[in-house]
Amino acid sequence: MSPQPLPRLAALALASALAGCASVAPDGLRGDVQALAQPRIGLTGVADAALPAADPVAREQARQAIAGWLAQPLTQEAAVRTALLNHPGLQARLAALGVADAERVQTLTLPNPQFSIARLTNSHEREIERSLAFSLLDLVTLPWRSARQAEQLQVATVQAAQEVVAHAADTRRAWLRAVAAEQVAAAHERMVEAAEAGAELARRMARVGNFSRLQQAREQAVLQEANAQRARARLAAATAREQLARSMGLWGPQVQQFTLPTQLPALPATALPADGIEATALRERLDVQAARRQLDTATRQQGWARAGAVFGDIGIAYQRNTATEQDSGHRETTRGWELDVPLPLFDWGGAARTRAQLRVEQSAATLQDTAVRARSEVRSAWLTYRTALDLARQQRDEVVPLRQLITDETTLRYNGMLASVWELLAEARASTQSVAGAIEAQRDFWLAETDLQLALTGTPPGALQGLAASSATPSTPAGH
Repeated sequence: MSPQPLPRLAALALASALAGCASVAPDGLRGDVQALAQPRIGLTGVADAALPAADPVAREQARQAIAGWLAQPLTQEAAVRTALLNHPGLQARLAALGVADAERVQTLTLPNPQFSIARLTNSHEREIERSLAFSLLDLVTLPWRSARQAEQLQVATVQAAQEVVAHAADTRRAWLRAVAAEQVAAAHERMVEAAEAGAELARRMARVGNFSRLQQAREQAVLQEANAQRARARLAAATAREQLARSMGLWGPQVQQFTLPTQLPALPATALPADGIEATALRERLDVQAARRQLDTATRQQGWARAGAVFGDIGIAYQRNTATEQDSGHRETTRGWELDVPLPLFDWGGAARTRAQLRVEQSAATLQDTAVRARSEVRSAWLTYRTALDLARQQRDEVVPLRQLITDETTLRYNGMLASVWELLAEARASTQSVAGAIEAQRDFWLAETDLQLALTGTPPGALQGLAASSATPSTPAGH
């Protein structure tokens, strides 16, 4: 047997090497997602922001950790950690990212060569044709397709990281609303107690003739309104708790196992300065990073567009044909190569080149639009954050102390018989209402702070959909 020609060995070696370049990430790209999301979640330590793993041992360890967090008063960070490890929606999203990675590898895997055999006979001879064909299209376009698939996978990874960051922010909001709702519900309980005391006193005074029916009816109306407000506050607390449990992925007995702290976190001593927030957003935001990567990839692919369109259908085949004479039995073997090269008579790649140029312009405009939107959103978020902090401080430092002063003065006048018990009860209800207002203002500040952090380092929901659609737009070379 004669040695194989050197070109055939080189081609097979090149095909084998290129086919083995792409491989599926063992962790389904969870590590890449965690690396992007970790600094944007606001937790300390890599383990604290761990994402759900695929192996059963890690899942069992996660269940044990979650049980320990739920056994104690649930802090905000524990709620976020539980949501990252336990929420089934995030698990489905990470699994979908692993599927996308496997599809990328499948797309970049070179197709198997085609082997054909034919047996032809006539009255004089018998001929057997063997052909081993391989399309060079996939080899020619492999760098283009590799960069394209890498870009799409990068955008998908950034999207998955954004969903992790957004879900962590949603869990923070749910925790803040749940804690604040329970505080407000407790304040309404005190308001009902004051209203019940006034209604009972009015009933007794009316029974002995010291109170009119109109005055008694007014106190009863105050009690009914306080009961209605308490019912709404209880409903809001129960609904907020359910939302928090849903964000953490809890179900069954777990929903009733966790307890919440009695108070929201204290207001910060200083506000986050506005200097540098736009630069931080342009440097850290995920949508800006995705748009920048898309522009870089489109620029690199521009040089391949015309060559791929013109020479995309090159094919190569190796043939070995055997002819045997029927009478003498003489056999003759013919070997050779066959190369198919398209002739650029009609398509010189002008449209493909223009399309690539316009795609670069589109990516550049998308990057600019994303940067403008990021700067505007972070400015708006900071204004909301600053206003919410001023309002919460006003409630804490001015409104609540002023109401407490009025209550103390009313109590002194009541003790000196200069104020009635009804004034004292009304002031107690008003003071409790101011406390509820201060709690809500404190909650609104922390919600605004969460939104600001998301605008600085993450991405508002839906901002990456346009980038993903642009990245998925087919722009393959002609004939592919």
